[in-house]
Amino acid sequence: MRVEFGVLGPVAAWDGAGNAIALRGPRHRAVLARLIVARRRVVPVGVLVDDLWPDPPPDAVGAVRTFVAALRRALEPERPPRAPARLLVTEGPGYALRAEPDAVDAWRFERAVNAAATLPPEEGLPRLEEALGWWRGPAYAEFAEEGWAGAERSRLAELRLHAVERRAEALLALGRHAEAVPDLDAHVTEHPWREDAWRLLALALYRSGRQGDALAVLRRARGLLVEQLGVDPGPRLRRLEKDILDQARHLDPAPDPAHVWAQAAAAYDRAVASGARARLESTVGLLRNLAVTGGGGLVAARRHRVAAIAAAEELGDPELTARVIGAYDVPAIWTRVDDPEQAAQVRAAAERTLAALPSGPEHDASRARLLATIAVETRGVRSPRARAAARQAEEIARRLDDPALLAFALNGVFMQSFDRAGLAPRRDEIGAELVASSARHGLASYEVLGHLIRLQARSALADFPAADRHAATVDRLAERHELPLVGVFTRWYRALRRAASGSSLVEAERAYRDAAARLEGAGMPGLEHGLLPLALLSLRVRHDRPAPADERIDWGPYEPWTRPLVLLAQGRRGEAATALRRVPDPPPDLLHEALWCLIARASVAVGDRETMRRARAALTPAAAELAGAGSGLLTLGPVADHLDTLAAALAGG
Repeated sequence: MRVEFGVLGPVAAWDGAGNAIALRGPRHRAVLARLIVARRRVVPVGVLVDDLWPDPPPDAVGAVRTFVAALRRALEPERPPRAPARLLVTEGPGYALRAEPDAVDAWRFERAVNAAATLPPEEGLPRLEEALGWWRGPAYAEFAEEGWAGAERSRLAELRLHAVERRAEALLALGRHAEAVPDLDAHVTEHPWREDAWRLLALALYRSGRQGDALAVLRRARGLLVEQLGVDPGPRLRRLEKDILDQARHLDPAPDPAHVWAQAAAAYDRAVASGARARLESTVGLLRNLAVTGGGGLVAARRHRVAAIAAAEELGDPELTARVIGAYDVPAIWTRVDDPEQAAQVRAAAERTLAALPSGPEHDASRARLLATIAVETRGVRSPRARAAARQAEEIARRLDDPALLAFALNGVFMQSFDRAGLAPRRDEIGAELVASSARHGLASYEVLGHLIRLQARSALADFPAADRHAATVDRLAERHELPLVGVFTRWYRALRRAASGSSLVEAERAYRDAAARLEGAGMPGLEHGLLPLALLSLRVRHDRPAPADERIDWGPYEPWTRPLVLLAQGRRGEAATALRRVPDPPPDLLHEALWCLIARASVAVGDRETMRRARAALTPAAAELAGAGSGLLTLGPVADHLDTLAAALAGG
């Protein structure tokens, strides 16, 4: 049973259900408090005797043992007779309380305050407010006169005052100046010698528009310090008073993002008519930002994008429609669309708009964006039209020397770079150009895309040191530019890294399951569906284990290529051979080589020589790559190993 202890107020204990534990008399509570002060260290019985009695009675040692026995019964009521204590233990010459690190409110409080100092204000503030709420009164309240509690009481009191001031700093940083004033006012009244508290109160008043009150607070502080302590205010207080008198600009509050957003939205609503075409274009800009938030934001962005395109087409203005379609240039890294129906609607609208767009060089940029949209939205299928669209978009962008347009076009070129196996070097070139150009022109999201493409390509080429560097850079950029979806890919990459580095099957499986947890709610079904079972299968292939035989596994879109191996694992060789003959060629995407390797493994197992030859022909261009690692997610090991197995099987037949 878990027991929690409270010393931020009267000493108390609670069981796992939150019920108070009866601690009996004051000596029992004193023993418990003294052991908590020791922070899990042993307190000799002699020290306990000296701390509990100014003039110990003759039976003091026996009394301490009686108190300890009673405490043990209270704290561990279900402990069998004569079983060793788990919580209040006997060790050497004394006793120790082996409470968990988070089981004592004072210990939790200290960690929370220290942790909050490392967090941004919006995250640190709730941590501080929660921690301050744990206080029920002065620390070790009933032992204020005890010498053994004095130092710890003073330390905790100082930490609490520090937390109150850090909470006020967080409120000021978040623009909530008026909220900080009441608590700071009470704080300086109770603790008038804390100059930093006076400074924060004056600053909160000034930023709340109360300049006179701020100066009055500073003069009040000066009076107290000079009259009662005989010292002048410190440099920070003196500087603040001067800055307030000068109305220094650096004292002005940073704008509250939520307030700025609300004001701007209200102004836009008043100024731009509800039916104005500008609203459609502005909406797409918002949707583009919404899409990179992931989860519900990404799903909503895709849905509203289709609606915005339909509304633009209804107006019968192809130039407006081209801008609405082309403005949604959200970087795409995964080669399977999340919603095929929506993608088809966008492609069809782009084709219609291309046909209706007036000719002439003034529309070249719009034309290139429509072509890039077609290329990006046509993924994982062989489409001469999409490949041609990608090339045309790239040519126009280079001719116009438009970096943002070129980045969008190169995204389309990347999506169409899977027409055969072994093209990781080509994709590495695309990624390198995206990184260089985007960094130079401040295109942060495309710089991230370039690094992700290079991470995938260098993984395919077994250059993991380079891939590690790209993963680290991506994480830094994602944090700086608030791109939470990026972490999904780097988490999966690190699971791949663990699998490729020779980790045990159990460790690698755990890493993949952890990575899969990041996908839940990310709003990317085209990536999520069937990926974890496929990754776990890749591990089994690498460890020369059979596929899982469980028919309940949802393989998602990868079922045709996994089915023969599942049937083999079930001992149904004939059905596996039949399923293998029906397997189509894998789609041209990031898992192209991986799925061909599954076909190769099954064809060797059933002795299907025709399929072996197909697999060998498809995989030979990728002989220098790691199968599947170009996805940045999983690998079935070197393609060369699979080719060797195919060659041996064909030679032996």
